[in-house]
Amino acid sequence: MQVRRIVANIASPDLEKAAAFYRDILGLDILMDHGWIVTFGNQARMTVQLSIASEGGAGTPVPDLSIEVDDIAEAENRVRAAGIVPEYGPVNESWGVRRFFVRDPFGRLLNILSHAG
Repeated sequence: MQVRRIVANIASPDLEKAAAFYRDILGLDILMDHGWIVTFGNQARMTVQLSIASEGGAGTPVPDLSIEVDDIAEAENRVRAAGIVPEYGPVNESWGVRRFFVRDPFGRLLNILSHAG
C-alpha cells in the first residue's frame, strides 16, 4: 500500500471566508468546489508530510497547519494588508526557517514559513 494524498479538513459554515483567506491572501487555487466543500491547492507537485509535535518550536504552540511559501515577505505583506496581525514573528529560527504565525478566519493557527537560503 502507498499513501497517495493527505488532505487537511477544516470545518466551517462560511466557504467565502475560506476563499478570501486561502485563495485571495495565500494565492491558492480552487481545485474543487461542490458547494459544501472547497479544496484549495495548486497544480505543482508538493511534498506530503505529516508532523507530530509536542510544541511548535521556540516555545510556541503547535500550529494546526504549516504552509511553506516561496516569498515570506510577500506573504506577510498580504496578511497585514488584509488586516491580520501575526501572533508570532516574523522571525528567523535557528533551524533555518523564517516564519510567522497567524490565525485563519476559523481560528486555526497557521505557521507560514520559508526556508532560508
